[in-house]
Amino acid sequence: MQILEIREKSVAMGAPMRNAVIDFSKMTVSAVAVVTDVMRGGRPVIGYGFNSNGRYSQGEIIRARLAPRVLELTPQQQQNAAGDNLDPARLRAAMLRNEKPGGHGERAVAVAAVEIAIWDAAAKIEGLPLWRLLGGAAAENRVFVYAAGGYYDEEKGIPGLIEEVRGYLAEGYDWVKIKIGGAPLAEDIKRIEAVLELLGGEGGRLAVDANGRFDLETALEYAAALAPYNLRWFEEPGDPLDYALNAEIARAYPNAIATGENLFSLQDATNLIRHGGLRRDLDYLQFDPALAYGVTETIAITRMMEEHGWSPRRFIPHGGNLLALALTGALKLGASESYPGVFQPFGGFADDTPIEDGYVRLPDAPGIGFEKKAALYEVLKGVAA
Repeated sequence: MQILEIREKSVAMGAPMRNAVIDFSKMTVSAVAVVTDVMRGGRPVIGYGFNSNGRYSQGEIIRARLAPRVLELTPQQQQNAAGDNLDPARLRAAMLRNEKPGGHGERAVAVAAVEIAIWDAAAKIEGLPLWRLLGGAAAENRVFVYAAGGYYDEEKGIPGLIEEVRGYLAEGYDWVKIKIGGAPLAEDIKRIEAVLELLGGEGGRLAVDANGRFDLETALEYAAALAPYNLRWFEEPGDPLDYALNAEIARAYPNAIATGENLFSLQDATNLIRHGGLRRDLDYLQFDPALAYGVTETIAITRMMEEHGWSPRRFIPHGGNLLALALTGALKLGASESYPGVFQPFGGFADDTPIEDGYVRLPDAPGIGFEKKAALYEVLKGVAA
């Protein structure tokens, strides 16, 4: 049993929209196919993966460094101790051979794309959904999800934003997240108030995301303006690595803060918890499995959180895709983000699992379930062709 090929393809994911920091018109993503020599139904088992939105494709790192390190291993070195499946953690370690610690950045994103595909293959070989393989009988097969969107689009304006959110509610989502920080504060407040009116004035049904845009002074100004609305959370007010700024906002802002999606390693996540001033009973952590080295690292981050007194329910992973959903069910995390209207075909969940009262059932197909999302599978199987 072994991996025969690791294929990568850069796929355009561009869209005419922006957040407070970047526009997405030229965004790309790496789609990965891991081809094994294991046969099921007369065909080789193939695992699929991709990196999360917002960090561009990673083809050169995968082709020049990561794939060769895996493919040079013997079949026995690729397998688990029993010899009856691949060993994703061992293969991840092989990808990181001869890499210095620290400065995780793009490397973490590239490793994640490949490691996710390996886990998809391993779950398929086992004949189990990934969430069941990882979580066993304790895993949850029904997960709360929220709709992320509300990007800036000058052509659509506030009427377009309201129409977008109305569409999410019609799909079955109970609460949503929109962007802030890409317009003056007064305009952002108008956007917030318009959405809140649609949501019946319930602040807990709306989260806002600044995408790390603000300096301390601006973040504090926004915090003061947002506080009366009692929003679900104020996400990434400043640079994600500025733990002192984050701690200062936590001291000044009475409601929940959410952050972590742009921290790409166990050590960075640990430093956030140690030094970021976050409150265990109020704030949220949002590490993205498809940016932070993949499944194995996400499991380690969850265990670290528990060791520091955090409930996994305070972990709501960024990503809005089937991988984040699978890990939410397996690790019993608090909820999963969803991108039902953007970052297609990678965002969102299986075609045959509708959102019901804010919840979605996890796919029962072996692996992560990419095959259950037709438009996504069409892209992924093209990588393996």
